[in-house]
Amino acid sequence: MIDNDQEPIVRPYVLLPSGNVIDLVDPSPMSWSNNDLAVGLSRTYRWGGHSAWKNPLSVAQHCLTVLAIRELDGPLSPELALYELVHDAEEGLIGWDCVYPLKQFLGAPFAQLCARLTARIAERYKLPALTTEERRLHKLADRRAAASEALHVVRWSPEQISTTLNIADEPLGRDPLIYGIDRGTYVAWEPWTSEYAAAEWLSRFTLELARAGVWS
Repeated sequence: MIDNDQEPIVRPYVLLPSGNVIDLVDPSPMSWSNNDLAVGLSRTYRWGGHSAWKNPLSVAQHCLTVLAIRELDGPLSPELALYELVHDAEEGLIGWDCVYPLKQFLGAPFAQLCARLTARIAERYKLPALTTEERRLHKLADRRAAASEALHVVRWSPEQISTTLNIADEPLGRDPLIYGIDRGTYVAWEPWTSEYAAAEWLSRFTLELARAGVWS
């Protein structure tokens, strides 16, 4: 018997720039376009959206920074480069980069939602399962990026980075996204506009998809 007074189930549907609709709880791996992902990552901000610069730092720029740090030791395979470019891609689909210590308060349902999105992203782009060493190197690059962003973008002091943020890794002095590359008016560690970040992320992502032979 149907209870007509029962509240309808409301799904967390999001209408994306492409016109596609994604169900964040039960996403299809084909429910977003690559451009949707680029736009989402470029409009999702790290550090709670706080920045000492005019613009906040996007997750798109962060992913490019992590990739650039990994490449300081030499070129990556296209599969590993793709992994770095989308290692936080679920945040671009949700539209929120949760400050890490807050995640424990959100509990298992939020962690499960993120895990499902991450799994669909890995399926869509045929991402490899990382070896123990590859995961260690990824985590190291991610922490070094975080330490550098905390110092140069948000302007936490070195002491605060160590004691308050509990990040032991040393911040980089040189911005790997600027060194040897003409960025026009952008200077080292300056957050890019969302339009520029989306274009740069999508350009590199498209290149690595082609190198990996993944047509998506």
